[in-house]
Amino acid sequence: MAASTAAGKQRIPKVAKVKNKAPAEVQITAEQLLREAKERELELLPPPPQQKITDEEELNDYKLRKRKTFEDNIRKNRTVISNWIKYAQWEESLKEIQRARSIYERALDVDYRNITLWLKYAEMEMKNRQVNHARNIWDRAITTLPRVNQFWYKYTYMEEMLGNVAGARQVFERWMEWQPEEQAWHSYINFELRYKEVDRARTIYERFVLVHPDVKNWIKYARFEEKHAYFAHARKVYERAVEFFGDEHMDEHLYVAFAKFEENQKEFERVRVIYKYALDRISKQEAQELFKNYTIFEKKFGDRRGIEDIIVSKRRFQYEEEVKANPHNYDAWFDYLRLVESDAEAETVREVYERAIANVPPIQEKRHWKRYIYLWVNYALYEELEAKDPERTRQVYQASLKLIPHKKFTFAKMWLLYAQFEIRQKNLPFARRALGTSIGKCPKNKLFKGYIELELQLREFDRCRKLYEKFLEFGPENCTSWIKFAELEAILGDIERARAIYELAISQPRLDMPEVLWKSYIDFEIEQEETERTRNLYRRLLQRTQHVKVWISFAQFELSAGKEGSLAKCRQIYEEANKTMRNCEEKEERLMLLESWRNFEDEFGTVSDKERVDKLMPEKVKKRRKVQADDGSDAGWEEYYDYIFPEDAANQPNLKLLAMAKLWKKQQQEKEAAEQDPDKDVDERES
Repeated sequence: MAASTAAGKQRIPKVAKVKNKAPAEVQITAEQLLREAKERELELLPPPPQQKITDEEELNDYKLRKRKTFEDNIRKNRTVISNWIKYAQWEESLKEIQRARSIYERALDVDYRNITLWLKYAEMEMKNRQVNHARNIWDRAITTLPRVNQFWYKYTYMEEMLGNVAGARQVFERWMEWQPEEQAWHSYINFELRYKEVDRARTIYERFVLVHPDVKNWIKYARFEEKHAYFAHARKVYERAVEFFGDEHMDEHLYVAFAKFEENQKEFERVRVIYKYALDRISKQEAQELFKNYTIFEKKFGDRRGIEDIIVSKRRFQYEEEVKANPHNYDAWFDYLRLVESDAEAETVREVYERAIANVPPIQEKRHWKRYIYLWVNYALYEELEAKDPERTRQVYQASLKLIPHKKFTFAKMWLLYAQFEIRQKNLPFARRALGTSIGKCPKNKLFKGYIELELQLREFDRCRKLYEKFLEFGPENCTSWIKFAELEAILGDIERARAIYELAISQPRLDMPEVLWKSYIDFEIEQEETERTRNLYRRLLQRTQHVKVWISFAQFELSAGKEGSLAKCRQIYEEANKTMRNCEEKEERLMLLESWRNFEDEFGTVSDKERVDKLMPEKVKKRRKVQADDGSDAGWEEYYDYIFPEDAANQPNLKLLAMAKLWKKQQQEKEAAEQDPDKDVDERES
């Protein structure tokens, strides 16, 4: 036993080890292997031998064997329907219809939901002209599987081919009770039309558009009526469709089809009405085709006005979409209103204005209201200028003023526009009442100025005085108001009152532009030729400020006074200013003063006076200083110009030392230049 085992072990061949694992030079692909196998016909089996049946006994034997094979296959796997079908078709080929019928019935017991099985069964009956059997099968099929459209199509087709129109109609009616897909309804309609049953087809369409209420089905219904020359019926169908879908489910295709129908009937006004009705109600994105067709229609049958209307309506549609997307987009409202005003009726314009002003800014901050308030302004101007309706204009102004939250902010322009409107309507008390209310509710500089300007135009000077008093109580720091009040009194000839106003003004603890106020007061006194008062004013001003321009203005005033000793007084002021400004840190201002003084001496002074001023002029020196960045770090050095005045240099010994050092450096440079010159001369001679 051991020996045989050993012999068996020896007989097992050893697996050869592949030493060279590199890929072969010529590679063979799977595709190449398959192609070679096909070419060599390696998988072809020889055909089975032909069997010739010569007598009945041999035939019966063949049938028995074949049936046994089929039955075995069915027994192995009952659910494979193809085995049943092959079995039945084989029996049918032998004209064994009863047996084939029996096989189909057994198969239906196994799987009655198999569509192919029913179809093959019915086809067998029809092929063998067994009409009643076929009807019975179709009837069972549509009862068992009513949602399989193929059964219904085959059944109706069979009845129609047999000439049984009533039977086919009955089948169609049974089918329609199940509310099948659209194609089934079209098949029924086409069936009736083949037999010229137009009224029956209309009845089917009536049911069809209710079961499948799509726009395309309504259009098909209307076109059916139009095709058979029932134009009134077609129009009625379109009108019913428009009513059926309403404003919520509008579709541009319905209106395009309706308009084209009317166009074919030469009803051009109807077409225009249909397009306009649709464009007013369908959003822009959904109405592209509608616009296109409307434009083509107007180009074909309309005039220039009609084409312009299309363009306007298209733009109106665009603006409608914009304001619908963002109701607080006031720029879109302005564009929309401009378009509507140019073309539409007053009621339409008012409606758009009302819609626009209804979008009140959600936040009570003035920056959010600045654009919105112009809607009210434009509305009021439209009512006054275009609609010529003063009462509505008044209502618009009053509504806008009621809406603005005056406790937080106001718009002076609205109050002033309302007042100006009332004046144009010759209602002065209304205008005054409006402006008075505005000053009481929300006083503003602009409101006071507007009210005062109104009263000035009306020459109501007492009212102007009262208003100025109120204005200055409201804003005592406003220099312009003080100046205007004083100028008013000066114009009215009340000089003392004007002077008192100026005195009150300069005594205020806080002013926004004091230099303008003092200048106005000084100019006022100069106009009144009050030299001494003017001089006193300059002295009072110099007690408050030592600005160089005040000194120069004072000196020029003394010069222009034209009295004896004016030159001496002017020179004295310049000297006094120079002394005062010695301690001033702003050296440029001091230089400005000296330049003004030198110009004065050049024109009116003697040579000695000029020399004296020239000696006071500073020396311009370039210096360097450290620069610090914002964070405090060192940012390097920068050069700047400084002015050294002789008077300051005399008091500071360091400056004297600096001047002597500069002089020595200059002498050294000159000496070096002199030493280099002889060498240059020798070189030149040699050359």
